[in-house]
This record gives sequence, structure tokens and C-alpha cells, in this order.
Amino acid sequence: MVGFKYRYMAMEVFIDPNKDISKDDPIILSQHNISKAIKDSILVNFGECGLASSLVSFQVKYVNPITKVCIIRASRDEHQKVWAATTMVRSVGNCPVVFNLLDLSGNIRACKSAALKCEEMKFEHLKIVSGALQTEDINKHMHNLERIKI
Repeated sequence: MVGFKYRYMAMEVFIDPNKDISKDDPIILSQHNISKAIKDSILVNFGECGLASSLVSFQVKYVNPITKVCIIRASRDEHQKVWAATTMVRSVGNCPVVFNLLDLSGNIRACKSAALKCEEMKFEHLKIVSGALQTEDINKHMHNLERIKI
């Protein structure tokens, strides 16, 4: 007997650099925000039937709000629909964003390694750019990368 087959997508979220970041409306990427934006995109582009068939297995497994890397799970049959809807997402909350696929895999371990590799490169870049002006929160994330639940 074969278990339920999933596809895991490691995605990078690019936030519009022209967006005015105000103190009143900070940009916070969370599992809930990304999940809601993708579900809304599935509903708009594929209708209620498409949303219902995708919701059975759809889940945002991991989000790092500093590096803006996330891992999304979908069923093998519905992953192309979720992927298409994700590329059509234009905003999370009130912030314009674009999703970029880093890796598509049948297991979470491969996506985890791709996501961690991307995060390490971003942290190295952040360390070079910011120099000594690193905040305590960024240092915590740099030295203690969040672990992805398998």
C-alpha cells in the first residue's frame, strides 16, 4: 500500500523595494498570511472547485520572515495548480510580492536543504552588507536557523 504522495515547493518571496515601509504597517510574512494569499489566488483563478480540491493537502510548512524563504506542501495531483496560483499572487496583505520557485521535490528533506542553502547565502550577504549594524533579532536567526519540522 502506498501512502499519500506530496510535492514540496521551496519558494523565495521578493518584496517590492519601492514599497514605503512605514512604522504603522510593518511587513510580516507568516504562515497564515502566505497561506491566505495563496488560497485567495486559487479561488480567483481556479474557482471554488479548484480551491476545494487543493485544500485537502495544501499547507505552508515553513516561513522565515527575515530571509523570506518558505516551503509549501501540496498533493502530487494538485501541485501544479498550487504552483500556478502562487506565481499569480501579487500581494500579501497590502504589500506587493513576487514568488520565485527554488526547488520542487517529492520529499521535505530535499526542499529543506535547498531552503537552508538559500538562507545561508542570504545571511552571508546580510552580514557583508550590514557589517556591525546587525540587530539582535538578525543575529539570533543567523546563529540559530529555524529548524523545519519533518
